[in-house]
Parts: sequence; structure tokens; C-alpha cells
Amino acid sequence: MLTVDGTQPISAELVARVGEACDRAETLGGQVVVYASGAPAQARTEGLTVALVSRWERALRRLERLPVALVAVAEGDVGGPALDALLTTDYRIATPSARLVVPVGTGATWPGMALYRLAHQGSHTAAVRRALLFGDPIGARDALALQLLDEVTDDVTGALEAVAGLTGSLSGKELAIRRQLMLDAGTVSFEEALGGHLAACDRTLRQAAV
Repeated sequence: MLTVDGTQPISAELVARVGEACDRAETLGGQVVVYASGAPAQARTEGLTVALVSRWERALRRLERLPVALVAVAEGDVGGPALDALLTTDYRIATPSARLVVPVGTGATWPGMALYRLAHQGSHTAAVRRALLFGDPIGARDALALQLLDEVTDDVTGALEAVAGLTGSLSGKELAIRRQLMLDAGTVSFEEALGGHLAACDRTLRQAAV
């Protein structure tokens, strides 16, 4: 379990907590549940450096590549680092109160990798465009329609149990390979992707033959 409070700024402590969660997941397997909630009133820049932001983004990239299922639970306004973490996950559960919020500060929205993930995952719809450019929140139902969320429910416990049943029989390592193939699909050509897909097919065929 990893809890990310979006009201708090990016910090070395937060980077370390994500790293610790990744260490546990790599050792124990299973799945990681990210509880994402809270959003800053405006983009928080106090104490931030490009080096710290880079460390945060690398920690998220490690989370995104873990050989386990990544499940998020979103409640209330979700912005800042909470939104960053949410957008790395495979399956996203939200309560009806959830809103995805891109923080605004110093005259514009925060230009972190959440903008990149929102644009790729939510397509270039009007709602996503307004969120990215103007910080207009995306409510839970709209986020569900945009496929930025998988489920909106008041029964979070039941939803987590259902997801555990969905992912429980899957190999975390194989899931991670398919996740990466899926992420690459939007940025590489067919010819560039073919080698990776053939290697994954070969791996599957070898496992089936054992």
C-alpha cells in the first residue's frame, strides 16, 4: 500500500516512500494499491528543484514498471503528486467525490509528466485540454467517460476485492511486459514495436511448451 497526499509538495521523503513501496513489491509480489487524495490550492514550488522533480519522475517511472498489478483508489480532489501517482496505475477506482486536478501557479498549470500522461491516456478531448491548459478539474463521471478511471463506486472495499480476483492469477512479470508494450504502442512505429512483441510471443510459447 502506498498513500500519496496531493496537498503535500514533492519531497525527498516522498521519493523515498515510493522507492520503499517498489522494493517491497519487487520482493513480495502481489499488487500495489495506491491511495491518492488531496490537491494543492495552487502549484507548490517552494523548495523544488529540477533535480528533485527528476528524482520524483524517475521514482514514478519505476513504480509504473513494477512486475505487479498497480491499483489506485482516488477520493476527493486528486492533484499534485497524488495525480502523478494515480496516472501510473493499471486499474483506477474512484469514489463519486473524486476530481482530477492539474494545479495552477505562477500564471500556468504545473508542466510535470502528469500533463504527458493525461494527454496520452485521455486523448485530446475538450475536457482534457481544459484541464491541461487551464486547470479545469475533471469530475469522476467525466474521468470515467474519458477512460482515465476504470470504476466509480462507493464500495471501495468490494471493488478492491473484485480487482484482486481479476489480477490474482496473472504473472506480475508477464503483466509488466504487456504494460510496457501497451505504453510503447502510442510512441513507436509498427516496425519498431514488432521486435518487442515477437520476443514476448516467443517467451509465451516457450513457457507453454514447458
